[in-house]
Amino acid sequence: MPHRVVVLALDGLLPFELGIPQRIFGRSLGTETGGKGGKLYDVVTCSVRPPGPVRTDADFSILVEHGPEALATADTVVVPASYELGPVFEEGRLTEELAAALALVRPGTRMVSICTGSYVLAAAGYLDGRPATTHWSSADHFQRTFPQVSVDPDVLFIDDGDVLTSAGVAAGIDLCLHLVRRDHGTAVANEIARRTVVPPHRDGGQAQYIHRPVPEPQFATTTTARAWALARLERPILLRDMAEQEAMSVRTFTRRFREEVGISPGQWLTQQRVERARQLLESTDLSIDQVARDAGFGTATSLRQHLQAALGVPPTVYRRTFRSSAGTVS
Repeated sequence: MPHRVVVLALDGLLPFELGIPQRIFGRSLGTETGGKGGKLYDVVTCSVRPPGPVRTDADFSILVEHGPEALATADTVVVPASYELGPVFEEGRLTEELAAALALVRPGTRMVSICTGSYVLAAAGYLDGRPATTHWSSADHFQRTFPQVSVDPDVLFIDDGDVLTSAGVAAGIDLCLHLVRRDHGTAVANEIARRTVVPPHRDGGQAQYIHRPVPEPQFATTTTARAWALARLERPILLRDMAEQEAMSVRTFTRRFREEVGISPGQWLTQQRVERARQLLESTDLSIDQVARDAGFGTATSLRQHLQAALGVPPTVYRRTFRSSAGTVS
């Protein structure tokens, strides 16, 4: 059976964020792999009330066809942001209606929030003693309201196993793609990203807020250097080599790169090599030594260190775990 994702639509919701789970999860395996296989996820939207209209922050409402009983069928619950959280936002407590709805969620269900949907998870106690994030503009208020939560205002999303939180708006896309990648592997997530016309992977630890994410039009970008590096990840790549691709000094290139990407060239290279290693571990039978060479880490020892740091597991465990669980989501 497909993994059931239930999206909780609350009054004052943001239509864009409400649509993210359906767009990312609601793609069948058949569509993503040329017509073979069944659906990966079954996405259902519900309200805390019986079926009916739910207000949005726009000039229209939406008609939700499922009531709170749908939450009892969920394998994953997603709570998008709302601008009408009332006592949840102001006092850190659930309304009776919302508490009754969340009481229907089965133990062990994966809980996910997008943007200020994290307030709902925190008020329900799901984030007690856990790391979490939310939209950067609400982070201070969120921390004051829920001092028992360890808030990180600088990241795109946080995966704490069965509870995941994301920053605002587009970070919800990153988190949902991350879940698809975690559930079904890089190839499936990348294909969904390609069809959605979004970057296939932005690391959860990437900064939420980059002061100048897009350079001024008259400035050169670092796009050519990044494409050049991606085409030769298996080779040694020095910072000066990348700077030369843009005819910049190392200092100017480093500054421009961070302005555009949000992290340093070295951090970005490591991320790309970890992603390449993941793809090879998932989709090939290459030895760990060969994966290390093809991903640009050089040695199996270096690969193990970087994969352990990024994913918390060594290459052999990652390969074994993924291959034993790929295509199966509890």
